[in-house]
Amino acid sequence: MTPNIRPLVAGNWKMNGLRDSLAEIKAICEGVEEPHFERIDTLICPPATLVYVATALAENCALHIGGQDCHSQESGAFTGDVSAAMLADCLASYCIVGHSERRTLHGEDDLTVRAKAEAAIAAGLTAIICIGETEDERRAGKTLDVLRSQLSGSVPETATAANTVIAYEPVWAIGTGLTPTTEDIAAAHAFMRQALTMRLADEAQAMRLLYGGSVKPGNAGELMAIENVDGALVGGASLKAEDFLAICEAYRALLG
Repeated sequence: MTPNIRPLVAGNWKMNGLRDSLAEIKAICEGVEEPHFERIDTLICPPATLVYVATALAENCALHIGGQDCHSQESGAFTGDVSAAMLADCLASYCIVGHSERRTLHGEDDLTVRAKAEAAIAAGLTAIICIGETEDERRAGKTLDVLRSQLSGSVPETATAANTVIAYEPVWAIGTGLTPTTEDIAAAHAFMRQALTMRLADEAQAMRLLYGGSVKPGNAGELMAIENVDGALVGGASLKAEDFLAICEAYRALLG
């Protein structure tokens, strides 16, 4: 944790969720109204088909709703794509960009991610920019080099603590049940804070840095206690309200 930074627990549902999954959104809404959650922010990013209905369900609760991706253009002949303006029109407040699955499966490079982040910010959304190394890069000792390059290429000049969140997700830890050591995570987050400070000065000191990669109720407390870890980007464990709220619960002990 970083003193004076309000933690964020964000759930990425990926390509999961039909209308009956909205019951989980409702349960999360009810759960985050508990008084001991008032000191953290919570977010669920469902598939685009559920964003508008989810924002309606969350209208009167503390839960934020976001998108999982956006196009870099506001509109145009881009069949099947969703713009940041469309997500904002659906009352979303966040958008994930540059997730490793987009980088790997859709060939998105840093310039593409930066353009999407700029579009999200311009639409009034908070951009969650994902970065992280592959297993081969980790074994080659290139983790910090990769993070330096992705931060430099993916984070726009318009980034501030108010409109941008950085999520460190080691690619090899996503959905595998594997997590880096606490020392490795601490080193990565300290490096990110330093690299961002060199570019963004004081804004970087207040910017939220999330950890993602097999975050579960059983390890959330240990992970969230690491210095410069200001929350979590949660995958599979966010699909069930019980698990997501249990991860949020880890902050009860940390915040006192």
